[in-house]
Amino acid sequence: MKADLHIHSNISDGSESIVQIVGKAKEKGLDVVGITDHDTVSHMAQIPGDADITIVTGVEVSAAYHNTNTRFHVLGYNIQRPEIIAALTQPLLAERNRISEKQAHMLSLHGFRIDIDKLARADGKYLYKQHIMDWLVKTKQVSEMFGEFYHRTFKNNGICDFDIEYIDVFEAVKAVKEAGGLAVLAHPGQQKNYWLIPRLVETGLDGLELHHHAHNEKDRAAIRSYADRYALFLTGGSDYHGKYGPQPFGIGNLLSEESGVEAVAGEHRRYDETP
Repeated sequence: MKADLHIHSNISDGSESIVQIVGKAKEKGLDVVGITDHDTVSHMAQIPGDADITIVTGVEVSAAYHNTNTRFHVLGYNIQRPEIIAALTQPLLAERNRISEKQAHMLSLHGFRIDIDKLARADGKYLYKQHIMDWLVKTKQVSEMFGEFYHRTFKNNGICDFDIEYIDVFEAVKAVKEAGGLAVLAHPGQQKNYWLIPRLVETGLDGLELHHHAHNEKDRAAIRSYADRYALFLTGGSDYHGKYGPQPFGIGNLLSEESGVEAVAGEHRRYDETP
């Protein structure tokens, strides 16, 4: 089965709707897609019932190991009690919105034309920096989404380089498990956080994301080694954000390993078949 298990919609920081994503997935001949929006499970109520393709609903929790200030992203699939995830991530969503509105205000103070009421928002509620950049490009105040301006302004101590405190990574894994889901460590090669995998396994980690645009051959070899050592399944996907993502990969350009498809989509089908 062909499955892209890492896709973001406009419920978080993707630019396309779930219906648009499903349409592209069908064009690519995919059997399964995973909607893994950042820090929200509200898309679970917005999945079309007549998609003619298996849609796995998930979440990507923005997490950190605070002792070393190391970032982690924890993917959760087949969440059965979404209220547990919502309780964990809602404060983060609110804080991200506050910081993004602060960034928009800071840009206004520096002479940029920002109409806060006309900016797109995730799920119609939450502002991301991608929405601000999209406005700047649309209004021809900036030439491109992720060029020199973005890195100078939103990174590297720029005027909009404000950070938020992410969720404790162990709490993120525990929440996914308590919600009845499967916990997967997203793109460990990108964030160079392999060293915590043994402790995350003790907490309940089920799988590792193998195929990701940030991974090289060395990363994939390391991930396979950890998966073999700790009996973890392997997933993969495009990490698609539409025009809000800097990578050139589209839906279906990177696929999951079969073990991940069976673990995630197999469980999904069984839940669907439960009377």
